[in-house]
Amino acid sequence: MSDYALELEGLTKSFGGVPAVKNVTWSARCGDITGFLGPNGAGKTTTLRMALGVITPDSGTARLFGKSPDAAGMDQVGFLPEERGVYRKMRAEDVIVFFARLKGVPAAEARRRAHALLERFGLADAAKKKIKELSKGMAQKVQIISAIVHEPDFIILDEPFSGLDPVNQQLLEDIIREQAEAGRTLLFSTHVMEHAERLCDRIVLMARGEKVFDGSVDEALARVPRQVILGSPPGEPMAETVAAFGQLEILEEGEAEITWRLILKPGADAQAVLRALVEAGVKLSRFEPRRPHLHDAFVALVGEERAGDLTDNQPALSEA
Repeated sequence: MSDYALELEGLTKSFGGVPAVKNVTWSARCGDITGFLGPNGAGKTTTLRMALGVITPDSGTARLFGKSPDAAGMDQVGFLPEERGVYRKMRAEDVIVFFARLKGVPAAEARRRAHALLERFGLADAAKKKIKELSKGMAQKVQIISAIVHEPDFIILDEPFSGLDPVNQQLLEDIIREQAEAGRTLLFSTHVMEHAERLCDRIVLMARGEKVFDGSVDEALARVPRQVILGSPPGEPMAETVAAFGQLEILEEGEAEITWRLILKPGADAQAVLRALVEAGVKLSRFEPRRPHLHDAFVALVGEERAGDLTDNQPALSEA
């Protein structure tokens, strides 16, 4: 048995002569939660389709549990595709049972699991409703359930948070953690960084068809310079006092207060900055260390333009 649920090596794919994925290599270790991140159009979905054998790469290889993707390997996989679609005239419960039976779950057990998961996802009252009678978010939850009802070893979710309200996004985060605690390997693709920051053991960042980072969340955040926002009355010796700690710039200049941003040098400490300011007698009206987020790391790695429509519901650099 391989130590990796998924291994990609040199995957490349073009459509009509336009490169969609360029020489992508990375792997998802068994038992980890891996985030596959990047803006829309970064090549994430094409990569996942090649990984599962849905489309053939122009070059490169993909391995599921150490082997080329095949029917036996796919029985161990639960996959939520980016394109949502279930049978609209079927009842929610029957859709879930149908997908469980396709993966070899006995009928009675499939029905039991469907009931339990509908309850867990807050859909017990919708079990007998047809998909066309459900809201978009409810139908999406049915499809998520259908991807995990056979209790696969490896769960791949392509943009699973899209279309869910904040309450159901939190529910899905809880489900992802529960699946990981049960020993399953999870990979989810998203362009919303905050989910990955909270959930992932490792992340892979994509931009314009290329891998730009592969490592832990902490390793990604280490790529972002830390910042301190400072405020002081005009005339205070701010620049002279903090020059040794990093790059200082004015954000806003008013008659009563100047707001500064200090971009700290590697190894510089915000508390050391504060001590220096106090010892120098600088009058401070504001001192706010800022903590970086994955969105900042992605921008630092690829630049604002290549970051595209990457989203993060948190401020670019939030207060610690």
